[in-house]
This record gives sequence, structure tokens and C-alpha cells, in this order.
Amino acid sequence: MAVHVDRLKFTRTHEWVEPSGRVRKVGISDFAQSQLGDIVYVECPDPGGRLAAGEEACLVESCKATASVYAPLAGRVLAYNRRLVDQPELVNASPYEEGWLFELEVENEATEDELMSQEDYLKTCAQETER
Repeated sequence: MAVHVDRLKFTRTHEWVEPSGRVRKVGISDFAQSQLGDIVYVECPDPGGRLAAGEEACLVESCKATASVYAPLAGRVLAYNRRLVDQPELVNASPYEEGWLFELEVENEATEDELMSQEDYLKTCAQETER
């Protein structure tokens, strides 16, 4: 199933999350992966763990840097993208489809108030690159 990027929700720290449903995929944005460069390692969260919104969920390591990835919403980690163990470059090649990081079962009381539309997120990215 193709991902409609214009429907995703984004964080100020460059994570994306599917916009609806109890179980949602999470990843980093195309902007984030391009800033990091070639991804060489992804440390995904263990299934079963609970994450608060904004809590560090995993690490992405590139040739340039190591970056933390944060939970966009509160919930329980159901699974991680096992393909990234042997193919971390999928994050670069397909950040919204094959390069997703983990699945989060969103808590009932989780709020999307802090998340941005793609349009607002792209404006934020443009401001970052101007600095």
C-alpha cells in the first residue's frame, strides 16, 4: 500500500507518524534522512515497551552523526522494521514506505496537538535550512 505523505503527521524533531488508527508506523522524514546522509545502523526499540510522547525511542547512525528518534505519540511499541537490521539504507531510499522504523499502538489519551501537517512541517524545514 502506497503511503500518502501529504496525510502524514510530523514532529519538530523530524519524525513522521501515520495519521490515524490505533496501530501506526513511525519513521524519520525525508528531510531528516537527507541531513544525516548515508544511514549505516538503526537501533530500534524493543517490542512491548511503553513510550511517552517525546521520549527517545531509537537511534539512527549515519556516516555523519548519530541521531535520536523520539516517539511522536504515547503508546506501546508493537514491532520494529526487521529489514533495517541488514538494510539500514532503506531509511535513505524509502523513508516513508520501506524505511519505517517501528509500529506504535497509540494510547487512547494520546493527543496529536503538537503534530504538524506536511505543509507546516515543510515550512519548518525551510526555516531550519535558512539558519
